Amino acid sequence: MPLAAAPRFLAAALLAIALSACSARYQTPVAVGGDDDDAVCQSRGYAQGSPEYVACRKDRDVQRNAATARADRRQRDLGEYMLNHPDRP
Repeated sequence: MPLAAAPRFLAAALLAIALSACSARYQTPVAVGGDDDDAVCQSRGYAQGSPEYVACRKDRDVQRNAATARADRRQRDLGEYMLNHPDRP
């Protein structure tokens, strides 16, 4: 590697490391929202411990898990596409 390209390579590597620190794998998907489940269900008028409250919490868990599964599936599909089509960017 030429000596003149070393600072550019170092700057690019540091930038990549800094940007990678901003991402986390298991964050709550944006479609579900990061709202507090307890606050959301109580704001709908369900008393804590009531059957409606429990159903609300379960529904939110199901929605969150489905959104995470969709995100994982999209990531896996993208990886498979990239492996099967190395000639396309």
